[in-house]
Amino acid sequence: MAHHHHHHNGQNLRTAFLLNLFFTIIEFVGGVFVNSVAILSDAVHDLGDSLSLGLAWYLDKKSKKKASKNFTFGYSRLSLLGALINSVVLIAGSGFVIYEAVNRIMQPVKPNADGMIAFAILGVLVNGYAAWKVSTGKSLNEKVVSWHLLEDVLGWVAVLVVAIILKFKYIPILDPALSLLIAAVILWGVVKRLKETMTIFLQGSPDDVNLEEVTNSIKSVENVHSLHHTHVWSLDGEHHVFTTHIKLKNINSLSEVLSVKNEVKSIMKKYPFQHYTIETELDSETCGLEIE
Repeated sequence: MAHHHHHHNGQNLRTAFLLNLFFTIIEFVGGVFVNSVAILSDAVHDLGDSLSLGLAWYLDKKSKKKASKNFTFGYSRLSLLGALINSVVLIAGSGFVIYEAVNRIMQPVKPNADGMIAFAILGVLVNGYAAWKVSTGKSLNEKVVSWHLLEDVLGWVAVLVVAIILKFKYIPILDPALSLLIAAVILWGVVKRLKETMTIFLQGSPDDVNLEEVTNSIKSVENVHSLHHTHVWSLDGEHHVFTTHIKLKNINSLSEVLSVKNEVKSIMKKYPFQHYTIETELDSETCGLEIE
């Protein structure tokens, strides 16, 4: 049953990826054909989503592989590389769209309203189907991707509204103004994502783990004197790693050491740690790492 569910996740992501990629190509061609910079800006948005979908599909397949001697933590950090590539592509694409939009504001060009309406309807249908397809899945990848696709649907609804207005009344600024708005939304999301990615790359503490709370919980265990060389970082923003050295006190037998270890393991289960390493030291020991 678990294997079937995992296979179903991969199929959903693959379907959404192929639909999005195919439609992105159509958008770029159609945006030039109907002379709409708003459609071109949405094509850039969809290109970024296609990269995200393709990466999610690839990682879904890659996650089946076990850790190797070269990648002892597995392959989850590949998502960070994908996020960086995705961010660079979107920033470059948004820069191009902004350049074109400003030119259109300075030198207005009338877009093909009928063509825009046709593409907008197609965009709502394709992205709507892809969002529905992925929303039926249970994996985190699918849930995140479904939100991206829902944003695409709303973007195409905006294009449709503008196209209908342009069909009945030509307002030159509408098309480039919409493209600037879409580009601004993309850049806001990209900068936020890039900041999160760089924090993970630099091994910053994940936001969903309160390190002080974790250390205080461990210190409350009987026979624990103190902690040192304590670190927490994230592999990919979802799976975290924790390490610490515990200085023990009043230890008179091996059973007391084992008791401390078991209590600390119980504490670790409360937090999203994929890996944790805990070294225990007797009060007469020193590891040489206490001064950091």
